[in-house]
Amino acid sequence: MSTRVRIDVDGRSIEVDADASLAAALITANVATTRTSVRGEPRGPLCGMGVCFECRATVDDVPHVRTCMTRVRAGMRVRTGAPAAAPLTAAAPPLARLDADVVVVGAGPAGLAAACAAAQGGKRVLILDDNDGTGGQIWRRDAATPAATWRARAQRLGVLVESSTRVVGVHDERSLLAVRGDAARVVGYGALVLATGSTERFVTFPGWTLPRVFGAGGAQALLKSGLRVDGSRVVVAGSGPLLLAVAATWARHGARVVALVEQAPAARVRAFARGLWARPAKLAQAAWLRARLLGVPFRMGWWPQRIDSAADALRVTITDGRRVAALATDYVACGFGLVPDVRLAAVLGCAIERGAVVVDDEQRTSVPHVFCAGETTGIGGVDKALLEGERAGSAAAGIRSTTSRAMLARERRFAAALETTFALRDELRALTAPDTIVCRCEDVLRSDVDACASWRDAKLQTRIGMGPCQGRVCGSGVAFTHGFAVADARPPVFNVPLSTLCGGPDSGA
Repeated sequence: MSTRVRIDVDGRSIEVDADASLAAALITANVATTRTSVRGEPRGPLCGMGVCFECRATVDDVPHVRTCMTRVRAGMRVRTGAPAAAPLTAAAPPLARLDADVVVVGAGPAGLAAACAAAQGGKRVLILDDNDGTGGQIWRRDAATPAATWRARAQRLGVLVESSTRVVGVHDERSLLAVRGDAARVVGYGALVLATGSTERFVTFPGWTLPRVFGAGGAQALLKSGLRVDGSRVVVAGSGPLLLAVAATWARHGARVVALVEQAPAARVRAFARGLWARPAKLAQAAWLRARLLGVPFRMGWWPQRIDSAADALRVTITDGRRVAALATDYVACGFGLVPDVRLAAVLGCAIERGAVVVDDEQRTSVPHVFCAGETTGIGGVDKALLEGERAGSAAAGIRSTTSRAMLARERRFAAALETTFALRDELRALTAPDTIVCRCEDVLRSDVDACASWRDAKLQTRIGMGPCQGRVCGSGVAFTHGFAVADARPPVFNVPLSTLCGGPDSGA
């Protein structure tokens, strides 16, 4: 049984799980709204992994704290709603420096595999990651094999891990600028492996900004961070195999899955499923997940049309283009696939095509001494990430890779099949009404963006993509609905207090 502690939320003392994230603890305690938007609308967690900044609250008088990235502490004081103005702070101390032979950015499967391979080659290896532990989103706080196996292997090989650390840009040749808390430091490298993963793609429609509406990955992350959902209802909607995993996880935690709604046509999904006979491990995984959802309606060729708040619940309207159905629920998990996170790669100058980093057979990018692995090179799942990570880490260490090229080619073919099967239908582009918010940070409406000719024009005219998430949420959505080429390759990669960047070099480092 979890240890319980008391925290103060808006002047009210509540008891929460001590091992939960603050976002998960607040939602469990029926505090679904953490902030108010530019237009005064209630907002709550969306991504569950520190990307969207929708879960911000004032914690112990510090404004704009990402509650999904903050662990509960006994006695902490939380204030939701509009924050007070942040106080001016003194300039940061001189920048310290940390060097390693191989630096890996990202501690998910690809990053862990790369770090272990490089360490086996005798290199001093450092992992930098924004989360409070290793495993990335797929193995977030997962103590089971294979997550534990990879963590133990990295520890045994002497890999140094700097958690809760954001890489915000390039300092100079072969060094990065990283921030942990309010302290910045320079991180030097001989070789660099980018394993920055992916972010969710959101398709906008009326009601997607309501509290208790999460991304599919966000719903999964919040569960892994301590959200209690036993006895509640959830609708899981959107596209891609992640929906099945999310629905099964929520069911395992005691929620009732009202419906699983997949926008891809049934014929395409069934053809993809038949193709899994050639992949026994993936077939077994899919069958196990589906078995967890016996009795749950699986509507293929349907998609969410709008979400309305009704009393203490939500009402999701779904459609197949001809028919309409309304579903009552407590939560909605809605995501339309993943997109590679290429921002740091773009700042470094790496070549990017079709939204993914371009690499050669050894995972080398177009920039010398920089390698890339995992979802950043294209969405393909954990097996592809592990294989690419091993190749990248070996190449970064200057040793021969043990990974089979045939196995990697097979995983990439599987990734291509995923992309084809779950390609988004054109009807989704028309879901957004003129008064629907498309940029959550700045409350930009669809009608505002419709008058713009490009992403750059939209930013200049509406401030879309210029809020705390820096376009990570709205960028992929607008790219889909408007066909804009979204390019935001400028530091800092994450927003950071100006005072943190004001330190000078530490001559004693």
